[in-house]
Amino acid sequence: MDSSIKKALKWVLFWMSMAFLFNAGVFFVEGPDKAQEFLGGYLIELSLSMDNVFVFITIFTAFGVPLAGQHRALNYGIIGAIVFRFIFIFAGVSVVNAFHWVLYVFGGVLIISGLLMYRKHEENKDLGNHLMLRGLRKVVPVTDHFVGNQFFTKIDGRRFATPLFAVVLIIEASDILFAIDSVPAVFSISTDLFIVYSSNIFAILGIRQLYFVLEHLHERFRYVRYGVATILTFTGLKLALIDIVPISIPLSIAFIVAALTASIVLSVLISKRRPPRQENAAQEQGEEESYPPQNLVSRPLPEEGE
Repeated sequence: MDSSIKKALKWVLFWMSMAFLFNAGVFFVEGPDKAQEFLGGYLIELSLSMDNVFVFITIFTAFGVPLAGQHRALNYGIIGAIVFRFIFIFAGVSVVNAFHWVLYVFGGVLIISGLLMYRKHEENKDLGNHLMLRGLRKVVPVTDHFVGNQFFTKIDGRRFATPLFAVVLIIEASDILFAIDSVPAVFSISTDLFIVYSSNIFAILGIRQLYFVLEHLHERFRYVRYGVATILTFTGLKLALIDIVPISIPLSIAFIVAALTASIVLSVLISKRRPPRQENAAQEQGEEESYPPQNLVSRPLPEEGE
C-alpha cells in the first residue's frame, strides 16, 4: 500500500477514534441514552459520507482535476458541508419540534432516496454539461484548462474562471443534496440539536482523508453504495413507522453496522474474484479517455456579452 494512502488511513482512524472518545464523554456527562443516540447518528452519517466520497471521485475524475486542485476543492466542500448541515439541522429540529408529522415526510424522502440509489448504475455522466457549469459560463468566461489550484486567472487582461471554480460550485451544490438526505436520516435516531450536529461534524471531519483512501480503493468497494442504500431505506422506514413500530436505537445501530459491514465484505470478495483481464480492460479504457474530458476543454470560450 502506498505511503500516502497509509497516512490518509491513519488520519481516518484518528478521526474515528476522536468520535468514539467524544461518545465516551457523552456517556459520562449525558448518560447512556444520549451516548447511544450519538453513536447511532455518527454511524449513519459516516456511512452516508462514504457515498458522498464516491460522488466526489466521480466529479474529480470527470473533470480531470489535478491533485492540488482536489485538495483545495475538498477543503471548500468540507466547509460548505459544515455550514449547510448546521442550517438544515437547526431548521429541521425547529420544524420537527413544532410539527411531528414532518418526520413522516422525512421518512418518505429517505425511502425514495434509498430505492433510487439501488437503481443507479456507474456511468460516465457528461459533467461538462452540468447546469452549474453552463450557468457559470453565462456569468464569466471559463478557461479550457486548470491553472494550478486557482479559481480565477487573467488572460490578456481579461478575467477568466477556471474549471476548478466550476468544480467547487458543483461540490457545494452536492453538499446541499447530501444534507437533504443525511439530516432526516439522523433524525431517525435523535432530534437533540447537540447530538445531531456533533455526530454530523465528526463524520465530516474525516471525509477529506477518507476521500484519498477510497479514491485508490473505490473499485474494491463498488458495492458499498448498496449498503448505504439499505441504511437509507431502513432509516426512512423507521421514521415512517416511528409511532406504529418503534425501533430501538441499539437495534438500529446493529442494523447499520451489519449492512455496512456486509457491503464492504461483499465488495472485497467480488473484487478478488474479478478476472484480471476485466481489470486490465477497464484500465485500458480509462487510458484512452483524455482528462479533462473533451466535452469540457474543446468547447469554445464565450464571446463578450454572450
